[in-house]
Amino acid sequence: MTEAELPDEQFRSGFVTLFGRPNVGKSTLVNALVGSKVTIVSDKPQTTRTTVRGVRTTPDHQMVFLDTPGVHRPRTLLGERTNKRAVESLAATDVVCLLMEANTQIGPGDRFVADLVHKSDAVARIAVLNKVDLATHDQIGEHLGLLGSGELGVFDAFVPISAHLGDNLDALISELVAHIPVGPHYYPQGQLSDQPETFLAAELVREQLLEGARDELPHSITVAVTEMEERTTGKGEDLLAMRAVIRVERDSQKGIVIGHKGENLKRAGMGAREELERLLGVKVHLELHVRVDSDWQRKANALDRLGY
Repeated sequence: MTEAELPDEQFRSGFVTLFGRPNVGKSTLVNALVGSKVTIVSDKPQTTRTTVRGVRTTPDHQMVFLDTPGVHRPRTLLGERTNKRAVESLAATDVVCLLMEANTQIGPGDRFVADLVHKSDAVARIAVLNKVDLATHDQIGEHLGLLGSGELGVFDAFVPISAHLGDNLDALISELVAHIPVGPHYYPQGQLSDQPETFLAAELVREQLLEGARDELPHSITVAVTEMEERTTGKGEDLLAMRAVIRVERDSQKGIVIGHKGENLKRAGMGAREELERLLGVKVHLELHVRVDSDWQRKANALDRLGY
């Protein structure tokens, strides 16, 4: 134990699930709370497909954040499975944060997810009003008033924030620490996520491809790293070589992903490689291939094979 650390009987630790509809800012908030990029971010709905854990460790506490898929009305088997995964994350968690957007009206979808939050066995429930930087004072006041009225159920705290700008995150952290129990270190100091490098690489490629994607294409893209090998460059530097396969559902989508003379694929590979090198601190060689896997979102065997 270092001089700055608290003794075990005072150290707090716990699991915090971030829950809500698509695009409310759960992934942005996890990255901000952890202090590093552990999950990809996009303005496309339903970007998060699996539950990603991000770990925040300080001398007095460790919080494990569960970034969950946005709960939505599913149109595919993939959507049904991501919804199920999100709801399952409400079990065996210490605190649930219900995220809502301050700049949009609270609707039936918010009420539905709020009801799920209150059915969980969490010790505490915190309503987090995100994107206050995009909302007017009247909108923020209206949302806080509705939350305070109990119409969406009883919460232990309401915290308005901007995950994008980092505004008022200290207040949210204080509330979370107050509600997690005394406990052990679940992850060693310095570990920020439980996801392997192959998962991170695949997600970063998908994030790059989602940028500028339109219509149905964002939902039709999935990426998997099929090979990874540690090598040494001619200059004696460590090199991480990866081969990733990008799957789409239509031949026309394959052409869009590759782009004119391979420009889109090259841009995505370069962006993902640079981000990986920054996060992992090692040189990366990333080889990308595109395949058509017809209607993979709707086929159980395809989803099983892809880990969904």
